[in-house]
Amino acid sequence: MKPILVVDDDPQMRSALKEAIHRIGLGAEACENGLEAIGRISRTGYSLVVTDMKMPGMDGLALLREIRRRSASQPVLVITGYGTVENAVETMREGATNYLLKPFSFEALKKAVESAMPRPGRDREILTADPGMKKILALARNIAASDISVLIHGESGTGKELLARYIHESGRRAERPFVAVNCGAIPENLMESELFGHEKGAFTGAADRKKGKIELAGGGTILLDEIGEMPLALQPKLLRVLQEREVDRVGGKEPVPVDVRVIATTNRDLQKECREGRFREDLFYRLNVFPVKLPPLRERPADIPLLAGHFAEKFSAAEEKPVDGFTAEGMELLKRRPWRGNIRELENVIRRAVLLCERGAIGADSLLFDDPAEPAGFNGKIRDMEKELILRTLKEVDGNKARAAKVLGVTVRTIRNKLNEYGP
Repeated sequence: MKPILVVDDDPQMRSALKEAIHRIGLGAEACENGLEAIGRISRTGYSLVVTDMKMPGMDGLALLREIRRRSASQPVLVITGYGTVENAVETMREGATNYLLKPFSFEALKKAVESAMPRPGRDREILTADPGMKKILALARNIAASDISVLIHGESGTGKELLARYIHESGRRAERPFVAVNCGAIPENLMESELFGHEKGAFTGAADRKKGKIELAGGGTILLDEIGEMPLALQPKLLRVLQEREVDRVGGKEPVPVDVRVIATTNRDLQKECREGRFREDLFYRLNVFPVKLPPLRERPADIPLLAGHFAEKFSAAEEKPVDGFTAEGMELLKRRPWRGNIRELENVIRRAVLLCERGAIGADSLLFDDPAEPAGFNGKIRDMEKELILRTLKEVDGNKARAAKVLGVTVRTIRNKLNEYGP
């Protein structure tokens, strides 16, 4: 995979972003201004450009416009200052793939990068040893060749987007675009333009015609992630896409034909949302032509050691630490967890465990969980190690609990609860 290009005039931020991207398991290069970035992009291809907004000379917005002038397909993630939602809206209108508001955590950066990154390769492997999941994958392969609309249900962190990509990459549209839109992450006043596009002069700031995400997915697949978050007022326009295979741009005089497959995901009960008037029933039935329900990790016990091993291998390589699997005690502790955050929670736990593990196999003393409650099997040694890690981290960040939480990959509430537990 091609590296990510980081563009920021602040050397400390450049270094921090590169280090964070390496932690994600991806390659990164960096430069200090937009002009240098344009030169690099012209000579070298990048899987993603991550740029700050405020830079001397060519700022992030000007860089974005120049990238869009040269290439409509280059993914760009824009980082903008805290509270400047207006700037974020403007960057999306100018064609940014995603944006991130400062200050942000490692997890927020990881999610934004992964959301903006193109996903290479066909037939993306989904790791599973669970018989039920294997049946779901077989169904997914069977429907991949069709254009049938798919609605994927499941709790957060179960891999809904990964399954959607698997369907896309297993079908005839695999060589065409896969465009993912998080319906809960786009400001409501921006969503219509983001999805359906706009004409020049359609509203203040619309300096040029812009294709929406649905048009950009032409010939391929549009993933509407967390479709239950879509505003009720926009749902008739999406219904028109499904029924008539055309989009109405904001300010447009005529509809634009589109050839696109629609896959939607949700962690809500959409039938209940329909009964309570928050989701259109006709849209629900148009999306729910082929429903798929992903089971939570706690109902897939055979997948826990398989996925834990995969994440341990991934992060030990990224951190250059020779971790050798799990001890029997460590694996037993993983198997007993309820995993309310599903695969995403397991991934976070294993990442921290790789960092904590001094050598050899990952044991119970290296497993730091998200919730403040102590899991079964916790002993004094683990508590002491956990306490030492938290206190050492707090010392390194001058007692800033928010920064310590970001470093450790836990919530501020977890830090506070642990400190209360340790006492004065």
